[in-house]
Amino acid sequence: MAPRVCGQGLLMTTLPETERSRPDEPDVTVVVASRNRRADLLATLPRHEAPVVLVDNASTDGTLAAVRQAHPEVGLLVLDRNEGAHGRTLGAAEAQTPFIAFADDDSWWAPGDLARAVAIMRAHPRLALLNARILVGPEERLDTVCTEMARSPLGTAPDLPGPSLLGFVACAALVRTEAFEAVGGFDPVVRFPGEEERVALDLASAGWGLSYVDEVTIHHHPSPQREAPTRRQTGIWRSRLLTAAMRLPAGELARTAGRAVLAGRPGIEGLLRAAPDLPAALRRRRPVPPGVLADLRRLQEDGS
Repeated sequence: MAPRVCGQGLLMTTLPETERSRPDEPDVTVVVASRNRRADLLATLPRHEAPVVLVDNASTDGTLAAVRQAHPEVGLLVLDRNEGAHGRTLGAAEAQTPFIAFADDDSWWAPGDLARAVAIMRAHPRLALLNARILVGPEERLDTVCTEMARSPLGTAPDLPGPSLLGFVACAALVRTEAFEAVGGFDPVVRFPGEEERVALDLASAGWGLSYVDEVTIHHHPSPQREAPTRRQTGIWRSRLLTAAMRLPAGELARTAGRAVLAGRPGIEGLLRAAPDLPAALRRRRPVPPGVLADLRRLQEDGS
């Protein structure tokens, strides 16, 4: 592997061009973004059934040395600062395969289901993003978000394999690379958590489909090294506000800010955390078309 430094000062360790362009390479790459979760990675990396690009968001816990020793086959993209979800976008660019499967350091695709998901994507050319069923923990409990997706009020389009979505769970998503890259992937403004909404809105605005597909499965064993729930809620409110600034009408942005205030401390802190990034969000402003806005309002009214 050869290290290089990109224009943003991000140290990257990437596969040489000759190793990335063989005609017999798989159609899909698993992109995992991680920071300071060495133990989780060492447990989940062997479970992936496709080449892996690990995006390390400036870990300080010895992750890189451990992965290089235990899994030398894993491609490493080493960032010198925490890029959050934007790291996945950088990892997808390194993968150079027509499909990208995202996984977290504490999740993996069920045996055989990654290949099955790629086949579903190939059979549905308008499908840009497939959200798999998520089974949580050793007890394999169905994630409640899957129940909500399965009953999406947007229905199922005839050219899609499952209920239509305007959101997704990143660690359970397979994307068509050309569509993902065309909308800019996960951006450096929103970062994490709640990074999925803007990508979903942009895909739908460009005419792509997003679907929940219950026939393929992701296993998610939440890491014990997780943010406190209140801190995570603050981050989600921050992301909602910045996404609204980038993609929703002014009235919707004002209503989102009002809901943040009514949500109490997490919402108010999210509003304060969003404020410094508001100029960057407004520079990226491109309101969604009326049809996508109508679908979004239908989901909000339904509570999905």
